[in-house]
Amino acid sequence: MSPEPRPARRVPLARHDTARRVTVTSPRTAAARRPRYPATREIDEQTHLGEVYMRSLLRTQFRLALFVCTVLACVVGGLPLLFLAIPELREVDLLGIPLPWAVLAGLIYPAFVVGAWLYVRQAERNERHFADLVERP
Repeated sequence: MSPEPRPARRVPLARHDTARRVTVTSPRTAAARRPRYPATREIDEQTHLGEVYMRSLLRTQFRLALFVCTVLACVVGGLPLLFLAIPELREVDLLGIPLPWAVLAGLIYPAFVVGAWLYVRQAERNERHFADLVERP
């Protein structure tokens, strides 16, 4: 068996050696750089990469629309099921108006407005993220 190698000894540098610095530069500083094509050009020219970018944006927007429509459909479709499951709610009056009608008139339309507002807000956010991705240098 061979003995384990010992670590190399450090030799302290003289004070005048530590102050000296060396700058290393590349000899190719003046070399021509390859032109970089922005992603917007890929989209404008309808290349395969541009299609991938656009498909990702459309897929994101479609998922958002599907989510918002699903939530609203569950709310609107769930109300009749709620009134069927709990028949006592059908007899409740709210300011002289039956509760099912009050819910339909007073809660569904504001829910649609809030859902539309949230959809537009998130869709604009998705487009901003897409624009940041495409315009990134």
